[in-house]
Amino acid sequence: MSIKQPYVLFLGDAPDPLAAKVAQGIKDWRPGLSVGQITLPGCNADMDLQNISVKEAVSLGAKTLVIGVANRGGIISSKWMDVLKEAITAGLDIASGLHNLLRDEAELVNLSKKFNTNLVDVRVPTVDYPIANGIKRKGKRCLAVGTDCSIGKMYTAIALEKEMKNIGLKATFRATGQTGILITGSGVPLDAVIADFMAGSIEFLTPDNDQDHWDIIEGQGSLFHPSYSGVTMALIHGGQPDALILCHEPTRSHMRGLPGYSLPSLEELNDMAVKMARVVNNNVKVVGISVNTSGMTKDKAIEYLTSVEDKMKLPTVDPVLIGTSRIAEQLANF
Repeated sequence: MSIKQPYVLFLGDAPDPLAAKVAQGIKDWRPGLSVGQITLPGCNADMDLQNISVKEAVSLGAKTLVIGVANRGGIISSKWMDVLKEAITAGLDIASGLHNLLRDEAELVNLSKKFNTNLVDVRVPTVDYPIANGIKRKGKRCLAVGTDCSIGKMYTAIALEKEMKNIGLKATFRATGQTGILITGSGVPLDAVIADFMAGSIEFLTPDNDQDHWDIIEGQGSLFHPSYSGVTMALIHGGQPDALILCHEPTRSHMRGLPGYSLPSLEELNDMAVKMARVVNNNVKVVGISVNTSGMTKDKAIEYLTSVEDKMKLPTVDPVLIGTSRIAEQLANF
């Protein structure tokens, strides 16, 4: 995969900040990589970047327009097409992690050929992955699992990798979704892998390594989410995690996109995730809890983190608010 940089981030008509999580991840973890953002009327997301036009993006040196929206179903909206076509005509490549592939949009393909630009579909597997065999691999693996989807599993994993490296540990973030792949330049687009090969793709992503090396695997979905539980199970069985981190967002009233489903408790997540992980690694342990407190004031957040830690008897952090050092210490002493 080769994606030209710098980027201009396209936020489209994202209905809320969470819908632009791809753009947010790039902005947060690769600051300086994007020259600005392009929005449409009705957009309720903001990366705190300069709002610019396609023409201005080109003048600022942008090489690729990244579709920074991750909407339900991963669809290229008809409302976006004018901007996408303008970008191609202006000489920009387009990169997308949506299920609706750029290469399947004839109008974009024809324009891309005419103006000699590239359409990069991040969510297309480029490897013939094997079926999982369950054989134990050398090295150590840590996986973030959540009470819901889109709650900070990727942020937890990337922040943890950074902290572990800071204290001299061997650690590698393993991307399993479009945002992680756009940030790191490599990984497995897990939810686009054929079901029989999903667990095998994670075995492929996390091969034998040094005994003191940690693969920090990006989590996806939730075991409790009716729409996305399959990818979570593949991560657990393919990743054979030695360590689990429980991730939670306490201000949600229901599963994302499913008003009829409430979130499980952290205790329920703990019990279910450990039970599933013991199928492939009987020695798995939960090493900490990561909470997304972005919907709380700082005082309320600290109070909540403290109460969860007292209740669960596990290091409890918000990777953005207070960092992941206490969980990194757990893995250092694992």
